[in-house]
Amino acid sequence: MNRLLLLLLLLGATLAAPCAKKKYPGKKTYIYRYYLTDKSATTYSLEKPQKFLSRQSLERRQRQGLGIDSTDLPVPKAYMKQFNVKGANVLGSSRWQNTVLVRSTDTLILRRLAQLSFVSDARCVFISPDSIDKDEDVRWNVHDDFNRWDSVKNDHYGLARQQIEMLGGIQLHESGFTGRGITIAILDGGFQNFNRIPALQRANLLGFRDFVHADTPENLQESSSPFQLIDHGTKVFSVMAAYAPEVIVGTAPDASYWLLRSEDNLTEQPVEEDYWTMAAEFADSVGADVINSSLGYYAYDAVLPSYQLRDLDGQTAFISRSASMLAGKGILLCNSAGNSGMGTWKKIGVPADARDILTVGAVDGDGKLAAFSSIGPTQDGRLKPDVVARGSNTTLLSGRGTLMHDMGTSFSTPVTCGMVACLWQALRSKTARELIELIQQSADQYDAPNNIYGYGLPNFWKAYVNTANEE
Repeated sequence: MNRLLLLLLLLGATLAAPCAKKKYPGKKTYIYRYYLTDKSATTYSLEKPQKFLSRQSLERRQRQGLGIDSTDLPVPKAYMKQFNVKGANVLGSSRWQNTVLVRSTDTLILRRLAQLSFVSDARCVFISPDSIDKDEDVRWNVHDDFNRWDSVKNDHYGLARQQIEMLGGIQLHESGFTGRGITIAILDGGFQNFNRIPALQRANLLGFRDFVHADTPENLQESSSPFQLIDHGTKVFSVMAAYAPEVIVGTAPDASYWLLRSEDNLTEQPVEEDYWTMAAEFADSVGADVINSSLGYYAYDAVLPSYQLRDLDGQTAFISRSASMLAGKGILLCNSAGNSGMGTWKKIGVPADARDILTVGAVDGDGKLAAFSSIGPTQDGRLKPDVVARGSNTTLLSGRGTLMHDMGTSFSTPVTCGMVACLWQALRSKTARELIELIQQSADQYDAPNNIYGYGLPNFWKAYVNTANEE
C-alpha cells in the first residue's frame, strides 16, 4: 500500500477513535429515589436551626422575614441508616422533598428498600447504559496571555462591554455595585481549569463540590476529576467573575462564588434532578443569595420516561418543585430558558418552568431574539421566559483561558445573574420575590410582555434608581 495513503488512513483512525462508543464501566447500575412519609424521627429542632443551617443562611432568611419550617429539617438519621444495607450505597438526600437517593447493582435490594414502613413511593431515576457515545473534553494547557486583538484599548470592559451595557450594568458598576457581599452558587456540569485561568484568579471562590460523585472523595482540583472534564461551567463562571481589564470584565466581579457540579455529562437521566436539588440545598445551607443554573431537561435517555409539554407547570418535575421553593428560602434563581427554539420541542424545559424564579432567554447584540432561544408559556399559562439578555454571542473565557464568543441561553443567564447580584448589593433589604418583580418592571417590554421575549431586556440601573427614589 502507498505509504502516504497508509499514513492518512492511520491518522484518520486516530482522529475518529474518540467518537467510538465506550463501554460503561462496571455492572449494570440502578439508582432509586425514595419518598419518605415524614420526619418524625428527626433529632433536629426548628428551635435550633443553627445545627443544620449556616449563620449566613439564617441571616439571609431573617433579613427577608422568612421563617424556618419542616422542609428545612434534614432527613432523619434513623431513616437514612436503614438504607445503608449490604449491596446498596446511599448517595444523598433532599430535606426539602424528604427523599433519599440509593444506588445498587441489585434491583431486588432496591425494591426491598421500598417496603420500609416510612417509604411512601420509590422511583428508578438512573439505569446505566451498556455503552456511551459521549466523550470527555480534550484537556488543553491554559493560555496565560490574551491575543493582542482581544483587547480594546482604554475600555475597562473590553469586548464584554455591550452585554453589560445592554442591561444598564455599567452605571451600576460605576456607582460601586459590583456584587460585593453577595454569594452566587453556580450549578453546572464541569469547571475545567477553574483554578488555573489567570483572569479568574481574582474571583472570591468560597469552595466547590461535586454532587454527581458525592460519595467518591477525590481532589476536585486534579485534571482527572470529573469536576474538570468539561468547561461549560468555566464559561458561565467567567461571564460573571472574569477580571482582565480591556479584555473582559464580568457582570459581578466582586461577588463570592461556590462552584457546584450537578450535571452528569455522560448520560441524561432523571437522577440529575436529584443532584441539582442536593446542590441547591447545599447552596442554601452555606448562605448563597443567588443561584445560576444554565441547565435544563425534558428529554431523557430512552431507558426512562421523558417529560411532555403538559408537565411544564412548575410543580410536576422534581427539579421544578425544588426550584419553586428557592424564593421562599430567600434565594433568587436565574435559570436558562433552553436552546430548543429551532427544534420540534421549542418550549422551555425544567426547571425553567418553576415559579418565583428568573427564566432567561437569549437575544443578539441588536436585541433580536436568538432563533435557538426556547419560548413559553408554561402549561398553566404563566409568562416565560421572564427576561432576555445577550446570548448570541456572549463574550466569555474557555477552559483554556482564551477569549471567545459563544451562543446559548446558558450564557445570557450568567450575564443576567451577575447583574442580579449587583442590584441586590444596592438594594439589600429587598426579598428575592421583590427583586424579581423590580427586574421585570424595569424591562423594556414590561407593558406588553409575550412568551418570546418575556418582559424583554431588563435595565438594572433603572430598577435601582426608581427604587432608591421611592425610598
